[in-house]
Amino acid sequence: MIRIHRDGGVNVLRFDRPEKKNAITGDMYTALAEGLKAGDSDGDVRCHMICGSPGAFTAGNDIADFLQHAGKSDFAKMPVLQFLDALARAQKPLVAAVDGLAIGVGTTLLFHCDMVFASPRTLIKSPFVDLGLVPEAGSSLLAPRLMGHQRAFELLCLGEGFSAEAAQAAGLVNHVVPEEQLEARALATAHAIASKPVEAMRLSRDLLRGDRTDLLQRMDEEAKLFASRLSSAEAITAFTAFMSKGRG
Repeated sequence: MIRIHRDGGVNVLRFDRPEKKNAITGDMYTALAEGLKAGDSDGDVRCHMICGSPGAFTAGNDIADFLQHAGKSDFAKMPVLQFLDALARAQKPLVAAVDGLAIGVGTTLLFHCDMVFASPRTLIKSPFVDLGLVPEAGSSLLAPRLMGHQRAFELLCLGEGFSAEAAQAAGLVNHVVPEEQLEARALATAHAIASKPVEAMRLSRDLLRGDRTDLLQRMDEEAKLFASRLSSAEAITAFTAFMSKGRG
């Protein structure tokens, strides 16, 4: 599930399904999207913070749930895409506190955050190609801009895992913090952001982010390719093997 609460001017959104390593279901994506939009609409909220459970930020999609949604609905209306759209359009700064697994969307959502804190035991990994798929969340555009082509290829195409230190060197993580201090440090930064003059912060962040048109176009392009890849022989083979392993 997703737990949402307000800590002063900070809208805290927490992955809270530790028994499944915070694997994300459609209902969880819907809650995240609604939580971001509600925070953006609330004049008392000045910053969003996303966090998980000890040892698991999120293991990414709950594959069984994801495949069930993908087989029954218009892909463009899937909850994951509604969340990613809300993330890309978020009007207020985003801080992430990452401890442990940050797989798939757990990695790509970080490209939309303004500040990222990670513990030393963090693993950042995007196994899209291994599943016969393509990157999402605009990561195919944002990752090369931030990390350079070679490191973006290593993360998104080769699917190599990045430690917190490697992600920091690549520019994706701001600070590596011991797990017992992680959330406090991230929350303190979120409160520092929330304490700044609101309009000056909004204008400054918008200048840094620039025009989002190309990002939204890339996200739409990725989604169409992702949807077509789901029915490919490569993806079917990969997902069948994954589900069989899970049942084993």
